[in-house]
Amino acid sequence: MLKAIMEPAIAELLKGFLDADQIRSSEAIMGLDTQLIDDGTYFVIEVDGVPAGCGGWSRRATLYGGDHSASRDAALLDPARDPARVRAMYTHPGFARRGVGRTILGLCERAAAAEGFTRLELMATLAGEPLYRSYGFVEVERTEDARGGVPVPIVRMRKDIYRHGSGVCRHP
Repeated sequence: MLKAIMEPAIAELLKGFLDADQIRSSEAIMGLDTQLIDDGTYFVIEVDGVPAGCGGWSRRATLYGGDHSASRDAALLDPARDPARVRAMYTHPGFARRGVGRTILGLCERAAAAEGFTRLELMATLAGEPLYRSYGFVEVERTEDARGGVPVPIVRMRKDIYRHGSGVCRHP
């Protein structure tokens, strides 16, 4: 089910931002890290019973990449010092720009805040960057990942979260 969301998301939603070689390279870089599922921090959103999107957050050091990525690091983060990671966000193209990604971000933010995290961090594709900016993430750095064969531009982004009582208040 997750591949049915991820594969078309990569193939279709990156088209306006990357060329064909970069998209192929992205397929080798991106993917699901099943540690998120094992940790219970991964969400699937359905619309009328149809899987529309997926994504999660992590209390572990890996910033991005799937099970096949060599740079994975399962070390636990310290909520007092480290930002939680937003990971493996995908929206099926048929459900793009319908609030699926924003819903997942809200779930991630509330869950991370409940565990004491005060910041979120992620590595954005150029296609995802507008969503994350609109949600309050700010750019930390622009870089490239060439592990898939061709350099793919990506953006490290961060967002502060604040806990007030039992809810989460976003920084304006």
